[in-house]
Amino acid sequence: MNIFEAIMLGAVQGLTEFLPVSSSGHLVLLQKIFGIAEPVLLFDTMVHVGTLIAVFIVLRADIRAILRRIIQPLTGYLILATIPTVIVALIFKDMIEEAFRSAAFLGYSFLFTALALLVSEQISRGSENTKPQAAMNWFDALVIGICQGIAIIPGVSRSGLTLSGALSRRLDRDFAARFVFLLSIPAILGALVLQLKDIAGGEGVSTAGIGPAPIIAGTLTAALVGFFAIQFMLRIVKTRSLRGFALYVAILGVLVLADQHFTHFFM
Repeated sequence: MNIFEAIMLGAVQGLTEFLPVSSSGHLVLLQKIFGIAEPVLLFDTMVHVGTLIAVFIVLRADIRAILRRIIQPLTGYLILATIPTVIVALIFKDMIEEAFRSAAFLGYSFLFTALALLVSEQISRGSENTKPQAAMNWFDALVIGICQGIAIIPGVSRSGLTLSGALSRRLDRDFAARFVFLLSIPAILGALVLQLKDIAGGEGVSTAGIGPAPIIAGTLTAALVGFFAIQFMLRIVKTRSLRGFALYVAILGVLVLADQHFTHFFM
């Protein structure tokens, strides 16, 4: 992997981690297009760290409010929503890694994301009454958490599916977006912890193909692009529909399936 490819992948990670279009799916797709065959566990981990930095910067006020009063309902809801992801990651770790390598379900995962966005938008826009943060309950958090657990599958958007879960529970759109982005903090940190053992053991690190310069470039790019992507999405979710994103991932899913089954240009 060279620096140009690293910057491209970092930009895609920073953008798609927060747009409801699947960062994992786009990274897998670009790696196929670029022909990057070697394992990139360390690189994938570091660009996720870049997006984590972006979350800390943009949502610093929300994070400070939580740290000032750790024992509060929001903290409990974030913990509860994280539990399904931890369970799925621990039980299906090998299957998930194989799904990343093969990209066999990538097209179907994009289509699933599109369907989830459309259904949640229909539910959210069809309801006159939305629930503010104070009205959130444990079941809302659990639904969002299950959505995040499912989104471990490559091509299923974490932000898209968790937003879909929040909107389907009729949470206020502004709060739903902030909750989803706050939820990315334990999700990314958890993924980092699970990968530390492999990274320390040298698994997934190609000493010949990925040097420190591409990793640094990709991480910084992911942080910068992620910073603007979060701000963009906070405005979009509050004021606009997510149907445009659903159309995009639906078209992408169809193209990926067409390539997998017919043209075989990249898959």
